[in-house]
Amino acid sequence: MTDSYLLDKARIRSSFERAASSYDAAAILQHEVRMRMLARLDYIKVAPNDILDAGAGTGHATRALATRYAGSRVVALDLAMAMLQQTQARAPWWHRLMCRPQAAICGDIERLPLATASMDMIWSGLALQWCNDLDAAFSGMARVLRSDGLFMFSTFGPDTLKELRAATSADPDHVHVSRFIDMHDIGDALVRNGFSEPVLDVELFVLTYDGVLDVMRDLKAIGAHNAALGRRRGLDGKGFLQGIIERYERFREQGKVPATFEVIYGHAWKAKRADLPAGLSPIKIYPRP
Repeated sequence: MTDSYLLDKARIRSSFERAASSYDAAAILQHEVRMRMLARLDYIKVAPNDILDAGAGTGHATRALATRYAGSRVVALDLAMAMLQQTQARAPWWHRLMCRPQAAICGDIERLPLATASMDMIWSGLALQWCNDLDAAFSGMARVLRSDGLFMFSTFGPDTLKELRAATSADPDHVHVSRFIDMHDIGDALVRNGFSEPVLDVELFVLTYDGVLDVMRDLKAIGAHNAALGRRRGLDGKGFLQGIIERYERFREQGKVPATFEVIYGHAWKAKRADLPAGLSPIKIYPRP
C-alpha cells in the first residue's frame, strides 16, 4: 500500500518554480530562522573551504555563507531551477567583486549529485521537510562531507501548522498537511548515517494573520503547497473551503488567527570510524524553552 504522506517531488518542484518571484516577500519566518542559524555559527569553530547550501531557495544563506567564510566556494543546490536563477540574479554587485564565484546545481537533496568527500560543510535551512527518505538524505550528506565536516540544518517539527491540521481533520480520507518528523527521530537518523554527537533543539513560532485565507496565501507565496500523494485531487468546492475556515476560526484570539511553526535546529559532525566503535553516539537534546 502506498503511503499517502509520501511527497510528489514533481509537484514540489513545480510549486517552487511558480513561487520563485514571490518567495522573498512572504518568507518572514524563513528569514528569521536563517538569521538565528547564522548566529549559531558564532559558537562553532569551523573554517570550511567548500560549502553546500542544500535547499538554497533564493540564495540568501548562500550569499551570507560566502561573505562569512571569505574565499570559500559555496555551492547552491535546489530542486527548482527558478529558485537558483533568483539566487544568481539577486546577488549584489559588491558580492560578485569580493566573494569567490559560486556554483549552482539543480538537484534533489535525497540524491546529491556531488563527489564523495567534496565538502567541508553542509548547510540546509528549512528544506529537509521536503524529503521522503531522511536516511537517504543523511547518508548522502555523510558521503559528500569530508571527515570532521559540519552539517548544520533546520527543519519543521510535528506541531507545525497544527491549526490547519485540526481544521482539515474533518476529511480523514485525504492528507491536507504534511507529516513532520520528531526531533528525536532526526537525532536517531543522524547517528544511523555516520554523524557524531548531534545537538538538537526546538523553538516554536506563532505567526498571526487577519484571516484564514491570509495564512493560505502566505503558504502559496512561498511554494508550500500540499504535495502529499494522498491529497485531494481537483478543485475543492466552496463548501469544503468554508468548512475549513469555520473550524480554523476557533483558534482566533485577540482578533488574529495563528499559524504555529515548530522549528528544529541541529548540527552534527561527520564521524570518523574511531568515533563509533559500536555504532553508537550520544545525542544532545535541549528542552523546549
